[in-house]
Amino acid sequence: MQNKNILLGVSGGIAAYKACSLTSKLTQAGANVRVMMTENASEFVSPLTFQALSRNPVYIDTFDEKNPQKIAHIDVADWADIAIIAPATANSIGKLANGIADDMLSTTLLATEADVYIAPAMNVHMYAHPAVIKNMKQLEQWNYYFIEPGSGFLACGYVGKGRLEEPESIIDTVVNHQNSKKIQGPMNGKKVLVSAGPTREQIDPVRFFTNRSSGKMGFAIAEAAAELGAEVTLVTGPVNLETKNTSIKRVDVITSEEMYQAMHDHFDDKDVVIKAAAVADYRPKHTFIEKLKKQSGNWNVEMERTQDILQSLGEIKNKQFLVGFAAETTQPLEYGLKKLQKKNLDAIVINNVSSEGAGFEGDTNIATYVNESLNPEEIPLTTKKEMALKLLELILRDLRDDKL
Repeated sequence: MQNKNILLGVSGGIAAYKACSLTSKLTQAGANVRVMMTENASEFVSPLTFQALSRNPVYIDTFDEKNPQKIAHIDVADWADIAIIAPATANSIGKLANGIADDMLSTTLLATEADVYIAPAMNVHMYAHPAVIKNMKQLEQWNYYFIEPGSGFLACGYVGKGRLEEPESIIDTVVNHQNSKKIQGPMNGKKVLVSAGPTREQIDPVRFFTNRSSGKMGFAIAEAAAELGAEVTLVTGPVNLETKNTSIKRVDVITSEEMYQAMHDHFDDKDVVIKAAAVADYRPKHTFIEKLKKQSGNWNVEMERTQDILQSLGEIKNKQFLVGFAAETTQPLEYGLKKLQKKNLDAIVINNVSSEGAGFEGDTNIATYVNESLNPEEIPLTTKKEMALKLLELILRDLRDDKL
């Protein structure tokens, strides 16, 4: 952040108080910070607070032109290296997604060519509203970068997703993303979507069906792709793993339905999609809101099919290089090839999980990579990190071959 020109946009939500800390920490990190507030934001925090913390004037009114030789919002738009909108309300996101410029902040954001990072903060139901989701997806397609809100107790009294991310995390995310853009690796400029881990299908509040996937392979692929310069989105089921590279955009889900939705939400603008998650094929047909008590005799649970995420992506792909995983115990190559062709994949990674060193939860793997040429390429026992790098090497080779 040293000597970076940061435009901090503050819109009208209670989370505006966190923007004070963000301003202070950015300034301490050596950044030149200019704060631009909406009128509603000034109802929560005084502009004088931001002026004192940033040591710069605070902008609110488009028509308050202090220097007749410059148009203020154009001057600030050109000055900024990075723009951070924190908190970003549903209203401010909607304006930006629809090209509405009716105050100084929205006008400046439309005029800037700086990287724009959006940190939403709002009620959990607002964050899940279809209009808000649509607007965020539109902005992502235009290469705006979102900093996911946290989950917890919200000012409105609800508990859920919508809490503004902590200032330290916002800064870390911006720094790591900026650094990843500097990486001139073989995947520089590529947008990669990876799924990882298991899903959980609930029976009642204390019981669920799941599988033994640890998520280690998918996480290794996501980390390796980021190291090679890719912009990575990781959709993960419930796992005990952390994303070490904070430039990775992580989306946490629990059920197969949530993973289906998340993969489709982030699919459109991706270049490479790798589905390494072990998604439940079946879920209980009936769930219960209270714990079922133990009874005499047997208990039969009726199961129903879940949606096939990989096949659904294969049906709608256009430019995406789509890679699936096949975890098998008998005739792995035969079943893997059938999956490759049936689901319209560009490549498949086949695991015989009954082989020593290739099962779930371990730190090593053995795989066979097959692309549309149907020529199996064996990858012998190695660490999952090395496996990830080898798989990405093969995918990049196939991407180059497609363009020849």
